[in-house]
Amino acid sequence: MAMTGPELAVGGRRDDRAVAAVSPALDTGIDTVVCIPSFRRPTNLRKTLESLAAQRAARRVAVVVVENDAAKSESVPVAAEFLRTSLHGLCVVEPRQGNVHAINAAFETARESFPLAVNFLMIDDDEIASPGWLDAMLRAADTSGADIVGGPVWPDFDDALKCGLRNHPAFAPAYDASGPVPVIYGSGNCLIRRSVFERLAEPSFDLRFNLLGGGDTDFFWRCREAGMKFHWVAEAVINETVPPGRTSLRWLAARGLRIGAINYHVQRKVAPNAWSRFALTLKMLAALPLSLLRAFRLALTAHKATVAMHPMTVAVGSALAAIGIEPQPYKASKIVP
Repeated sequence: MAMTGPELAVGGRRDDRAVAAVSPALDTGIDTVVCIPSFRRPTNLRKTLESLAAQRAARRVAVVVVENDAAKSESVPVAAEFLRTSLHGLCVVEPRQGNVHAINAAFETARESFPLAVNFLMIDDDEIASPGWLDAMLRAADTSGADIVGGPVWPDFDDALKCGLRNHPAFAPAYDASGPVPVIYGSGNCLIRRSVFERLAEPSFDLRFNLLGGGDTDFFWRCREAGMKFHWVAEAVINETVPPGRTSLRWLAARGLRIGAINYHVQRKVAPNAWSRFALTLKMLAALPLSLLRAFRLALTAHKATVAMHPMTVAVGSALAAIGIEPQPYKASKIVP
């Protein structure tokens, strides 16, 4: 099935989401779609799309690029160029700013525009997929029977002197070996079956995490609670471009605070009553002194202050969130490309 640009409809209940670019003849019968939320990183997006165009996968796939900066829309010309030449799919503009709005727009557009698609993958606009990434993810999904497949995102530091941070908890992948895993935590390298979205309430990613981040962690945690199966593919490698600003002590501390806040909110959502929420607050506050012990142990084994401080910043972030104080890293005014 093919649709030309003017015929394309993307979700009648979201009339403010506009189609900015589309391949000349859109084949809506494709069964695999790669989603790419994008915000103010056109140069990085070009590298992401180049890596997708170079995939060694035998299966035909589509891409959905979501521009989340309606004012400048710097990603649109880049996406349009690839959609005219080496990639198949569309680019939409999501005017509601925020991480979760962009991710929801990507998956909703992909499901509506490609009604026969069963595999929905995601890669961020600062990531580069290895040539065998797509094939490895699809093969794992087909052979494992998992509902959700994840793979590693390894940091690629612009500052070579920061390579020692490669195994820092802020950057290191959750697992080392391929196989079944209890859950994955990030959407920057994932494959989600259509049936997963059908089993969860809309919107799939909770808007309460829109400016904090962690909507993907919450999403996958809810999938786990619903009994869905996860699989990890160590060879499906993606590399993430890490600018110098994301290796500073200040950024690493802020990252830990944000992880702590996300952990609190994910657990609070499943707390059934006021008493359990109060108990959770006490738990988060009690974790503060325990984090000092963990930090001391890490200082002795890892020999890096930046690694040792991580459990402390996570604990502080959880405690602050419990009393209503939390960061908003995905607020537009705070995002530095």
